[in-house]
Amino acid sequence: MIKKIYNISGFDCPNCAAKSEAHLAKDKNISYVRLDFAANKMYITYKNEEYSIEQIKKIIAEVESDPLDISEYKPGFKKANMTKKVYNISGFDCANCAAKAEAHLNRDKNIAYARLDFAGNRLYLTFKEEEYDVDKIKSIIAEVESDPIDLSESEGELRKTNKIFTKAMWILLARVLVALVLSGVCFILMDAQFYWVRFSLFLTAVLILIYDVFYKVVNHIIHRENILDHNLLIVICAVGAFVLASLEEHSSAMFHDEHFEAVMVIGLFQIGRIIESYATNKSKAAIMSAVELRVDYANVIKDNEVVRVKPEALEIGDLIIIKSGELIPSDSTVVEGEAYIDTSSLTGEYVPVLAKVDSSLYSGCLVKSGTVTAKVNKKYEDSTVAKIIDLIGQGGEKKSKADEFISKFAKFYTPIVCGLAVLALVIGGLITNNWSRWIMIGLEILVTGCPCAIIISVPLAYFSGIGLSSKNGIVVKGTSYIDALNDMGILICDKTGTLTHGSFKIQKIHAENVSEDELLDNLYAAECLSTHPIGKAICHGKNLRSLANEQKNFKEVAGLGVETQYKKNHIVAGSPKYLETYGIKVEHANEVGTVVYCAVNNKYVGYVVLSDEVKEDAQPMVDLLHHDNVEIVLLTGDKENNAKDICNKLGIDRWHSELLPEQKVDLLEYEMNNTKKAVAFIGDGINDAPSIIRSDIGIAMGGIGSDIAVENADIVIMNDDPAKVYDAKKIAKMARNTSIFNIAFALVIKFAVMILALLDVLPDIMMTIAVAADTGLTVLLVINSLVLLYRKVRRPKLKSKA
Repeated sequence: MIKKIYNISGFDCPNCAAKSEAHLAKDKNISYVRLDFAANKMYITYKNEEYSIEQIKKIIAEVESDPLDISEYKPGFKKANMTKKVYNISGFDCANCAAKAEAHLNRDKNIAYARLDFAGNRLYLTFKEEEYDVDKIKSIIAEVESDPIDLSESEGELRKTNKIFTKAMWILLARVLVALVLSGVCFILMDAQFYWVRFSLFLTAVLILIYDVFYKVVNHIIHRENILDHNLLIVICAVGAFVLASLEEHSSAMFHDEHFEAVMVIGLFQIGRIIESYATNKSKAAIMSAVELRVDYANVIKDNEVVRVKPEALEIGDLIIIKSGELIPSDSTVVEGEAYIDTSSLTGEYVPVLAKVDSSLYSGCLVKSGTVTAKVNKKYEDSTVAKIIDLIGQGGEKKSKADEFISKFAKFYTPIVCGLAVLALVIGGLITNNWSRWIMIGLEILVTGCPCAIIISVPLAYFSGIGLSSKNGIVVKGTSYIDALNDMGILICDKTGTLTHGSFKIQKIHAENVSEDELLDNLYAAECLSTHPIGKAICHGKNLRSLANEQKNFKEVAGLGVETQYKKNHIVAGSPKYLETYGIKVEHANEVGTVVYCAVNNKYVGYVVLSDEVKEDAQPMVDLLHHDNVEIVLLTGDKENNAKDICNKLGIDRWHSELLPEQKVDLLEYEMNNTKKAVAFIGDGINDAPSIIRSDIGIAMGGIGSDIAVENADIVIMNDDPAKVYDAKKIAKMARNTSIFNIAFALVIKFAVMILALLDVLPDIMMTIAVAADTGLTVLLVINSLVLLYRKVRRPKLKSKA
C-alpha cells in the first residue's frame, strides 16, 4: 500500500470533482481515493505501483475536459497566494437566486471555490491569487442578481437575523396594495365607456408589480445567463394573460374582466414572495436563536473597580465577576464564590451544575444563581463559545447531497416544464383550434411548475437539523455530515474518555527492590508533564509545580509511555514494549486494569495498576446503534484482557487492542475500504485526532474542554455522552425524511394541478389554483422544514443485549 497526497485544482464545480473521484475509484490499482474540492487536495492509496502525475491526469481526462493543475503535496507547502475568506451575505429573494450567484462566482478565474449558504447567510470564497474586496464581489454578483445585496467580511461570528420583516418586504407590500386599489377602481368602472380607463389602470397595476421581476429576466439575458427560471415563467404568464385579455371580447365576470387575470398572476406571486420571505427569515432567526451563544459584555476588576468591557478585550489572568442571570464571557476558573451554572447552551443538559472554587467555567453558559469571581484562562477568540459559534457558522460551507440534488434538479426541471407547456399549447391548439384557451392552459402549467417550493424548503430542512442538533448539545460542522450520519454503518470507538470516564485510580502498587513510596515518587516525576489521562491519574492531587521545574528532556510517545531526566535520574515509564526500547526487560503482569511499568537508570523498579469505570451512557449507545444496524468496533491502546472485558460487558462487536495511534488509522482505513457505508470514529480528540480527521465522520467527545476536538472533529458532543451519537443519527434521519417529504409532496401537488390544467375542468379558477400550487406550497413546505427545529429527539426503550 502506497499513500500519496496531491495538490489539485481546475475543476469548475464540486460535481465535476466528484465525477473524477468516482472514476479514479474504479481503477484496479487504487484502493482509496478522496478528492477534496474545497481544499484542492486529493488523497490516493495505491495497491501496488504508484502512478505518475501524468498517468493520474490521463485517467481524470477520461471524464473531465478542463485542464487540471496537479502536483505532489509536501508537508508545510501551501499553494501560492491561496486565500480563504468568509462573508456575511443577505438580500436574495430565494435559494434559486443564491444558487445562480454561487455558480457565477465559481466561473470567475480568480476564485477557486465559492459556496453561498442561503439559509445561514454566509458566503465562503477561496481566491487563487489576489483577494477581492467587498465591492468587487458585489459587482460580480450584480451581473446575475438585480436585488441589492448586503455583503460584509465575517469576523468569525454569526449574523443573527433580527428583522423578520425587512424594508424590501414593506416596499413590496405597498406595491401590492397599490395594485389592489387600482384593480378595485376598475371593478367600480364596469361600463363599456370606461374600457380604456380600466385598461390603463390594469396596465399600471401590472407594471407596478412586474418591473423588478422583468428586470431580472433582462439582466440574465444581458449577461448570457440561463433565463429559464421562475422569473421568466411569471413574466411569460403575466404578459400572456394581459395580451390574451386584450384580444378577448369584454366580459363582466370578475375573473375574466379583461386584464385582471394578469394582475392576479403577478400579484399573487408577489404576495407569495412576501409570505415566503417572512417564513424564511423567521426560520433563520429561530435557527440562529437556537445556536446564539455570543456574550455581549464582561465585568472585569481593574484597579479595585468593576469595569464593563467587550469579551474580546479580556486578557488571560484578568479577574471577572459574573452575577446571577449573566452569561460567562470567556473560559475561566472560579477563585471566589459559588454559583449554579446552566450549561444547556453547550451541552443540552438543563440541570444546573454547582461551580465552586477551582471549578472550570465555559463561555456561553448562564449563571442561574449566585455570584462568582473567576480568573480568565483563555482569550475570547480561543474560548469554547467562540469556537462553537465559528463551527456553527461553517455549517453551510459543505454541500449536502440534497443541495447537490437541488442544483441538478433546477437545471433540468424548469426546461422540462417549459417544454411541457409549449407541447400542451401546440397540441391542444391544433386539435381544438381554441388557441387563446390553450395558451392560458400553457401559462397555468408554467406557473404551477415553478420549482421554488423544493429549492427553498429542502436546504432549510438540513439547516434546521443542524439547529436541532445544537439544541441537544451536538455541534454538526456541515450539512454534508447530515448525509454521512444517515449512511453510517460502522462506528469505531476509542476506549479511554469515550466509553469510560478516563478517571483512573491507582488500585495496586508492586515495587521491585525499592519501597512503594520511592516507586510512586519516580512515577510522579515521570508523568507530571504528561497530557494523557493515565499520566494525569497517577499524579492526581499532587503538587506538580516543583516536580515540573526540575524536569529535563521530557518526551512523551503517544500510546507507549514517557521518559524524563529528573534531578540525577533517568526515568522511563509506560508499557513493556516502550521499556524494551531502552534494553529493559519486563515480565508482563497478569493484572486486570491498566498497568504502568517504571525503570530508573535502566533498572526495573516495579509497576502500578490503574482501573477505569465504564460510562453510564456507553451501554445505551451500543444498544441504540445496534438497534439502528450500526456495527461497533473498539480500537484501544490498552491490553487485550481489558479490551475483551469491556467489549463483553457492553456487547461490542469486534475489538483490536495494544494499538499505537498510527495503527488505529491503518485499521480505520481497512474498515473504510471494506464497506460501502460511512465509517465514523469517536474519540477524545487528543491522541485520536489522526483517526478523527481521517474517518468519514469524525466525532469528538468532551468537546466542552478539548480544543483539539473542536478544531478537528466533524461532530462535537458537548456533554461527554456517547449515546448522543444515536441522537445525532436520528436527527439526521429526521432532516432527510423532511427533505424527501418536501420533494415528493411538492411534485405530487404540482403534477396533479398540471393534469387539472390539461383537462381544463376548472377554467374559471385554474390560474388561482396554479399560483397556490407555487407560492402557497412554498410557504407550507418552508414551515414544515422549520417545524423540525422544535421536534423532540426520543430514544426507543430497549433491553440491553450485552
